[in-house]
Amino acid sequence: MSTETSGAQYRLVAGDFHATVTESGAGLRELLHRGEPLLLSYGPDEPAPAAFGQLLIPWPNRVRDGRYAFDGRTYQLDLSEPELGNAIHGLTRWAPWQVAEQGPDRITLTHRLTGSTGYPFRLDLTAAYALDAGTGLTVRLTARNAGTRTAPYAHGMHPYLTVGEPVDDCELQLPGHRFQPVDERMLPDGPTQPVAGSPYDFTAPRRIGDLPIDRAFTDLERDGDGRAWVRLAGSRRAVRFWSDRSQPWLEVYTADNVPHDRWRRGLGVEPMTGPPNAFASGTDLIRLAPGESYTGSWGVLPG
Repeated sequence: MSTETSGAQYRLVAGDFHATVTESGAGLRELLHRGEPLLLSYGPDEPAPAAFGQLLIPWPNRVRDGRYAFDGRTYQLDLSEPELGNAIHGLTRWAPWQVAEQGPDRITLTHRLTGSTGYPFRLDLTAAYALDAGTGLTVRLTARNAGTRTAPYAHGMHPYLTVGEPVDDCELQLPGHRFQPVDERMLPDGPTQPVAGSPYDFTAPRRIGDLPIDRAFTDLERDGDGRAWVRLAGSRRAVRFWSDRSQPWLEVYTADNVPHDRWRRGLGVEPMTGPPNAFASGTDLIRLAPGESYTGSWGVLPG
């Protein structure tokens, strides 16, 4: 039995890729290519700092005051971000997940989210990680409403891309043509705005410099397969991230409030089904009827 804080450590290998997934939250603790990290990582015997590699279910980002209304009822979530008075990043990131299938280059974990006062709904969750020697890491997350009532649902993930040097010196390309302004509590403040003419226009690759970024982007440009791509390039290497159409939002964060040794050494790139405060605003909130499922996929590779 594992005695690590993050629980059992599930190691995957395919060609030059190595990954570690944790029992705690089915999180992605590390991802390496030829021994070089593609994501910021943490030790097996520490809790994931700043949500490194965590799955965010049944909502990503924040809910104002932890309060939302759904189908005529009002619910109160625990304020898991007390300094700003918000509920943040869902209910499953510290829970133990169970192995359903496992192989040398892949693993599928499951978790049953049972009802609570703030979220009296039941979800059966499946997180599948797969490594491929050519295409890198693919993550596939599925939620099925196993309860008797329609449930509000959203999801995300919180990896931090890294090329082994400060993001200030890196070149960034983002697919987002609009961004969400936020207030001092990091909650939406007005409608989305075009990135053109703002500090957040990275539709053409350019250097990040000392710009702090912690914004949700939408109106994502996609390729012929429906994937939205992010590319972070340093002086020696680059890393790419993709997200499918199931996640029309992307939070981007320059790691300005993480452990000091990793400060601005990675870029949080978070695929999201909805924007911050989606539970309260209803924007892009998914209504998951009994028996229905929702699936999203994303991935990471060098280049």
